[in-house]
Amino acid sequence: MKITLVIQILLSLALIILVTLQSKETSLGSGFSSVTQSGIHTKRGPEKIIYIATIVVSVVFVLFSFLNIAIWK
Repeated sequence: MKITLVIQILLSLALIILVTLQSKETSLGSGFSSVTQSGIHTKRGPEKIIYIATIVVSVVFVLFSFLNIAIWK
């Protein structure tokens, strides 16, 4: 088994975990329940770190996907 495939699997697991950590407590019904609720939200602290890590991991995952396509051709 090629090391790039193993890395891609690990990146996909990390991406699943990071996206799951980002899930918010808001659902479709709660968006309509409060009129005073603002749509603007600034990410701070751990939330911002998880957000940036998700972007980085997803870009690296896409790069490894293209690398695997190039290797298997």
